[in-house]
Amino acid sequence: MNLSISRRIVVSAIAFIWPLGAASAAIFKKKKSGSDVETSTKPTTPVSLTVNGQARQLELDPRTSLLDTLREHLYLTGTKKGCDHGQCGACTVLVNGRRINSCLSLAVMHDQDEVTTVEGLGSPTALHPIQAAFIERDAFQCGYCTPGQLCSAVGMISEAKAGWPSHATADVSSRHIALSDAEIRERMSGNICRCAAYPNIVAAIRDVAGGASR
Repeated sequence: MNLSISRRIVVSAIAFIWPLGAASAAIFKKKKSGSDVETSTKPTTPVSLTVNGQARQLELDPRTSLLDTLREHLYLTGTKKGCDHGQCGACTVLVNGRRINSCLSLAVMHDQDEVTTVEGLGSPTALHPIQAAFIERDAFQCGYCTPGQLCSAVGMISEAKAGWPSHATADVSSRHIALSDAEIRERMSGNICRCAAYPNIVAAIRDVAGGASR
């Protein structure tokens, strides 16, 4: 049996088969797109938020995270997406005054809630005290984690003022908690700074909170 195949035969075969394949793909694509017309619309849920003091009405896919809502729907890109797993703290915002990881929370869970992002802490002409302290202490380098650090610091100071203890609190029954360096480090441990500006971050928070260095 002669198994030799010339180049001419191969080219001729491809020239014959290729149009058949392309035609089949086009027919399949047409059928698929036609059947998907009625099912392509995703269900949405109305969500009302007050973001940085402004009421916002949204129609969202119920699976949308609060982080993606802020960044992709409200274009408040100060809040950063780092790990998207709640491990780095770059997405920290304040919800009703309490700090949360916005990447782990669905927007529909916060209907009627008040959300504060880094854009709502202060303005270029009227900085929040914690923003001014970060600048004064040079508490950032690349700045990617800084929005989360700032929001977390504001929430953390409020928690300490309310008497919430931490793992570093010596007397958990005390309603007055002094924010020592150890307390600040423990309470801010959920916010990672890959540039390792931790000593300056602690100093900036201590300046605002009025804690003692030790």
